[in-house]
Amino acid sequence: MQRDDEHKPVSVKDLALSLGKKAWRSVTWREGSNAPLASRFATVRVHLAARDYKRTTPHPVEWLLVEWPEREAAPTKYWLSTLPEDTPLATLVDYAKLRWHIERDYEELKGELGLSHYEGRGWRGFHNHATLCIAAYGFLISERDAIPPSASGGARCLAYPTVIDPEAPPIRPERHVENSIATIRKRLTIALAKSLARCPCCQSTPRPPAIRLRL
Repeated sequence: MQRDDEHKPVSVKDLALSLGKKAWRSVTWREGSNAPLASRFATVRVHLAARDYKRTTPHPVEWLLVEWPEREAAPTKYWLSTLPEDTPLATLVDYAKLRWHIERDYEELKGELGLSHYEGRGWRGFHNHATLCIAAYGFLISERDAIPPSASGGARCLAYPTVIDPEAPPIRPERHVENSIATIRKRLTIALAKSLARCPCCQSTPRPPAIRLRL
């Protein structure tokens, strides 16, 4: 592509500053600790200018999402998105602000389900460990959403692993010890994973056991 005075790149900041007042809308994306989190956003359909001089056709059209809080002198954040053209502004903002949810889920996986307890060096072992942690977390989230805080009763109960000696638990949560915290957590995770209707990785339903016939 050829660049000239009529076809030259524009910075995202200059483009955002050129937008009129009607282009900016206030969007609330989630509840904060003190008040709902909200800000002003604007969207524009743009072609990327990154190395377009090496291309014969323009880059595909994408969304440019810009955040400009009212108390700021200039826009503060920018996002590019390949979501469909008919995507609402609220959906774009929700995806752009997913980082907080991801960080919270990661902290809960490490602190509550033992994601950071893996001490091996192999990819297969870590993959199995992470899969079980994520499966357990997804199960707990689904149970939490299904039962409001004000509802009576709890989720479907699972049998808790037998503790060998409750009066003398191990000092450290060592692995491969039947009475250790890590082993009990692993047993609970496996029980939760087996209770899911679908595999958390491939979303396939479990196959019924094969029946062997003797002729």
